[in-house]
Amino acid sequence: MKKTIIAIGGGELRERTTLKIDEYIARLAKMRAGENRANALFIPTASHDFMPYYNTFHKVYTGVFNIKTDVALSVFKDVDLEKMKAKFLKADMIYVGGGDTVFMMDSWKKTGLLPLIEDAYQRGVIIAGLSAGAICWFSDIYTDSAAELTGEKYAMFQGLNWKKGVISPHYGLRMLDFDQIVCYNFDCAYGIEDDAAIVMKDGEIVGSLSSGGKAWLLERKDGELQKTEIPSIENC
Repeated sequence: MKKTIIAIGGGELRERTTLKIDEYIARLAKMRAGENRANALFIPTASHDFMPYYNTFHKVYTGVFNIKTDVALSVFKDVDLEKMKAKFLKADMIYVGGGDTVFMMDSWKKTGLLPLIEDAYQRGVIIAGLSAGAICWFSDIYTDSAAELTGEKYAMFQGLNWKKGVISPHYGLRMLDFDQIVCYNFDCAYGIEDDAAIVMKDGEIVGSLSSGGKAWLLERKDGELQKTEIPSIENC
């Protein structure tokens, strides 16, 4: 399978507002698993390993989609990399939860999770994530997680740089500020509303998914910002 990332701008797993997007992710995981039952690995680092978050993920992906789930915990205990590696090798999909993006990326580097995630991605394991788990892959991210470092409510921060680009989650809530930053500093960017996602295959954006929201390409042309809705993956 192609290397795939599904970046979800926001939404509530617990209230199942992203269910149409989750259905697409589950379908890809099952395709990768073939005749075997698909396995999903949930990474809750950004929420400081908040277990009720994993429980919600399990209820959706096991209860609705019949996918076996596991969780990768790394915040409050030392990581046994051999045991952790075994979890990643079993996974057909990885789901990265929302929360503190800056903390999450720093923690992954310190604990050794990042190389495991990179290896899974290279092997064709489906990577999905919401909010923090959606934007961390990009080079430039608009986040509230950098507030302690910058003193601003939202600020640009450097992501993992798997994908060159500027991105904001929760775009419907941050639109005015993010648009202004893009207009004065960047030629193009991506804004993903809650309950919407963009799909990347082999590093290229191939379309969007919607469970009620929209995903946007923002481009600065002749000093003005132009917005284009990213077409649905079903129409690409």
